[in-house]
Amino acid sequence: MQGFLNLDKPFGWTSHDCVAKVRKLLRMKKVGHAGTLDPAATGVLPIALGKATRLLQYLPGDKAYKATIRFGVRTTTDDLEGEVISSQAVTGLNLEQIEAELGQFVGRIEQIPPSYSAIQVDGKRLYDLARQGVAVEAPMRTVVVSQIDILDWREGEYPELDLSIACGAGTYIRAIARDLGEALNIGGTLAGLQRTVSSGFSLDDSITITTLEAQVTDGSFVATLSDAPLEYLPSRTLAANDAKCWCQGQKIICEEQLLGENLRIYNENGIFLGVSKYLDGLLTPAMVFEPIS
Repeated sequence: MQGFLNLDKPFGWTSHDCVAKVRKLLRMKKVGHAGTLDPAATGVLPIALGKATRLLQYLPGDKAYKATIRFGVRTTTDDLEGEVISSQAVTGLNLEQIEAELGQFVGRIEQIPPSYSAIQVDGKRLYDLARQGVAVEAPMRTVVVSQIDILDWREGEYPELDLSIACGAGTYIRAIARDLGEALNIGGTLAGLQRTVSSGFSLDDSITITTLEAQVTDGSFVATLSDAPLEYLPSRTLAANDAKCWCQGQKIICEEQLLGENLRIYNENGIFLGVSKYLDGLLTPAMVFEPIS
């Protein structure tokens, strides 16, 4: 079996837990995932099966989330999983004040990842260093947030804001929660997170672990086609001889001007052969998915 599984990750599970469960259910060794989700987060976790694991590097970087920010609270992890650093009741905060600050978090922004994150500093994960009591500030990084919309606003002693956030790969929603709280001078932390879009997959089309178990039991599970999440890439169909040569590692002359550095390659029968680099009129094999003998 090969292809993708669009999994709705349950609360409390690590991404590794999900991969291990899928391996067991499908009785496969070669299983991988795209875009790690924290245990407290739920939602879209793309799972690659079989040879499709080789395509993970080519998946689109688009992400979208529904996030809940709780104001008046600061934690060590920038979410409710960490220790509370400070907690104070919030008075006088209104939606107009929040809207005035949200604009600075849209576009190309500078962001410091949470101290408890998978970012590596000198070859060590930040969360490992943090657990050892080693204080290391993560390096500033540039990320892209394309859109933020307010979904709901709940007043109270510790008011909460629900947001819809569309962003690029590498964006930490926990950092947005923390930094928005700091911009308002009251503190903030992430109280809930659901990923609704990831790497070309949508929550609307995802399935739960329970559904997967049922489908495996009754034999109805069908993996998403391996090239389905790559539709954002332009494609090229090769004639039989060119297709064979390309699959053997040879460069193929391409007379027409193509857009994009990476392309999907197909043979005349519509079979997905792999991903090619395009440069200076030549198609160079980058990853041969379906070789032709």
